[in-house]
Amino acid sequence: MTLRTGPLKVRAQIFAGDEIAMGPGKADLLEAIEREGSISAAGRSLGMSYRRSWELVDTMNRCWAERLVETVPGGGRDRGAHVSEMGREVLALYRELERQLLGSAAGQDFTRLKGLLRDPPAPRNY
Repeated sequence: MTLRTGPLKVRAQIFAGDEIAMGPGKADLLEAIEREGSISAAGRSLGMSYRRSWELVDTMNRCWAERLVETVPGGGRDRGAHVSEMGREVLALYRELERQLLGSAAGQDFTRLKGLLRDPPAPRNY
């Protein structure tokens, strides 16, 4: 979920080295995994390929101190995926960070900046 209020769009990304450990797409994927109980089903629900979904989960699991997504392979009743306790904590903290960043839109600096925008933009000159 990328947050937007008026002309401000907040897209927070958290890095571990050069890897994006958490961002809006990964947070959305965690929520979908929690809802769907499967990485591939979560990816499908977001319009994401099977491969891309698994790549994002792999990146998250490698970037944090503990795995954010646990998987259970096989054909048994408990197979699939779930968001770990740490995954739920990281997701909650990330969503709170997004809300705090978006809350800064009520500040004087952004209000002044917003007042300098054209709405709508001027026509193109080409």
